[in-house]
Amino acid sequence: MSGHSKWANIKHQKEAADRKKGKIFSALAKEIMVAAKTGGADPNSNAKLRAALTASRAANMPNANIERAIKKGLGELGDAVFKELLYEGYGAGGVGILVDCLTDNANRSGSEVRSTFDRNCGNLGSSGSVSRLFSRQTHFVISGENADEEKLMDIVLDAGAEDIIVEDGVAEIWGDPSAFEDIANALEAAGIKSEEAGVVRRPLTTVNITDVDVAKQVLRLVERLEDLDDVQSVTANFEIDDSIAEALED
Repeated sequence: MSGHSKWANIKHQKEAADRKKGKIFSALAKEIMVAAKTGGADPNSNAKLRAALTASRAANMPNANIERAIKKGLGELGDAVFKELLYEGYGAGGVGILVDCLTDNANRSGSEVRSTFDRNCGNLGSSGSVSRLFSRQTHFVISGENADEEKLMDIVLDAGAEDIIVEDGVAEIWGDPSAFEDIANALEAAGIKSEEAGVVRRPLTTVNITDVDVAKQVLRLVERLEDLDDVQSVTANFEIDDSIAEALED
């Protein structure tokens, strides 16, 4: 199991542009609400809710927030009506960007996403123009002493993991979307905590950025998109050349 790690390659840039904890909790709460609304409050019979709860635990989301989100989804604290939307576009250097939204106002979301692309050297694309560059994958991120390839292989290989990448003390576990629950259970049984957990879009190909100005423009666009209230996640298919990454740190 080997490959180049996009997550580790730009980890320090992503940290600089990372969403605040409050925004992360808000995004997770929306996922829980939608899952509970469509499939009920029992995670044993609601796979979407199980996935949302696993991701919430990985983010250290308080139980009170989780319980409130479930109640909202069930209509006990007011009816929660959210629509899932996917916007596809390009940033500087031809970088493909996907923007997942959960919103109660599609017109507002579309306007905010479009204007953010326009103001940050990007442009929206047509449906399918960017999503074809990605595949849906189960994804876990492990750090610290448990970020050991051989150790993790023993734990998650039989659970359906297809790829483990370890770089700079960080391990990424990848697998088919259907393997999410089994891998999560295997890690939990082994007492290993995930920093990130979910079913995400993984780039099939990547754009290597070798120009510092292009890197700044792409990172700024991603950051601005992540700051939008209706945005759940932003996925892009770029890697920053090591020499450029070092320049950005200065």
